[in-house]
Amino acid sequence: MNKAVILVGGPSRATRFRPLSMHLPQPLFPVGGRPIIWHQIKALSEVKDLKEIILVGFFEDFVFRPFLEKCQEEFPEITFKYLREYSRLGTAGGFFHFRDQIQRGAPKNIFMLYTDICCDFPLNDLLKQHERHGRLGTIMVTKVDRSQANKYGCVVVDNETKLAEHYVEKPETYVSDLASAGVFVFDHEIFRFLGQAMERRASEFEHERAKENAYGRMDDEDDVQDINRLRLEQDVLRQMAAEKKLSAFVCTGFWRQIKSAASAVPANALYLQKAMKESPELLAKPTADGPEITGAVYIHPTAQVHPTARIGPNVSIHARVVIGPGVRINDGIVLDNVHIKENAAVLHAIVGWDCRIGKWGRVEGSPVASTDDIDELTHAGRKVNSICILGEDVHVKDEVFVRNSIVLPHKDLGSNQHNEIIM
Repeated sequence: MNKAVILVGGPSRATRFRPLSMHLPQPLFPVGGRPIIWHQIKALSEVKDLKEIILVGFFEDFVFRPFLEKCQEEFPEITFKYLREYSRLGTAGGFFHFRDQIQRGAPKNIFMLYTDICCDFPLNDLLKQHERHGRLGTIMVTKVDRSQANKYGCVVVDNETKLAEHYVEKPETYVSDLASAGVFVFDHEIFRFLGQAMERRASEFEHERAKENAYGRMDDEDDVQDINRLRLEQDVLRQMAAEKKLSAFVCTGFWRQIKSAASAVPANALYLQKAMKESPELLAKPTADGPEITGAVYIHPTAQVHPTARIGPNVSIHARVVIGPGVRINDGIVLDNVHIKENAAVLHAIVGWDCRIGKWGRVEGSPVASTDDIDELTHAGRKVNSICILGEDVHVKDEVFVRNSIVLPHKDLGSNQHNEIIM
């Protein structure tokens, strides 16, 4: 039997995902017509002999309950569970803290996935290599641009043995162009290794605390919490590589992070293009009486799209959206209950829940060319070269042009905006 753990973080995380995460937790934000985390669950459901998926995070229990109930209906052969951390325990701390629940049923292999990634998730191939090589763990890596490698956890891999020889988190100098993809599979013995890592951290912590107290520094609450934190990258993967217990699987399919709200648009495009190849029945198709559909487009059954509208490529239109005559949308996400009036345009943008865009209005961003998830800023601190984002319940008046801007919820825009963050 195999299991999986998905790390979903907590409500204080995903600040770069605002204003979208102000309405909905980032893992539940829809890309490709489905919540971010659903794509991971769908891939895990196709892994041989995988019986349980556990979400670990710092959200309140009720946050994921409706979503997991739907998953239980869609994937009845898998058991779903949410485990809430009592405090922020680090990327490996929650995994170790809930080791008894995770080990229940004696799983042979345990997947661990970060939730803020977009990928084609070749999990069966990853598992095959892991079982073939017999290491304690296998990390999935992906090739990144050499100039951007220092933004990731980098892995030095032996091309013949596929052994991870060295792991460095965000190195200051070039180490490797193979970056951690945020997907791992571990042997059930991983918890013994994590216990040793916790002991090392406790020993180091006590040594540092004794040294600081000798200079008159008193312990504080952060110190007490810090001793219980365990970082997967710095405390675990680096040591596993040093002890030759980590192999590496190279992902050759698509991959990118979903760190900021801007990154949701290219992630949406990647998942829609994947659906076009693997599940085209889920996407909208051109018809003789319109609307004009180009490329991969998802339209919710309750949405109303005027026959003269032009939609696509790479567009997701969600529930109860009303799109008027002559509207043009490409490379965008239009969320629930949005009304877009005639001849408006939405290009490289996200339109939040309950928004209204007036006649001849225009909400436009710039194409995201890089897989690196870094917003560009002017010297004045203004955001440039990114998509345009309207938060919940934003009203764009007739003939107003909003370009490369982030608009927080509940705003009325009666004049043109360019490269602004509208509070």
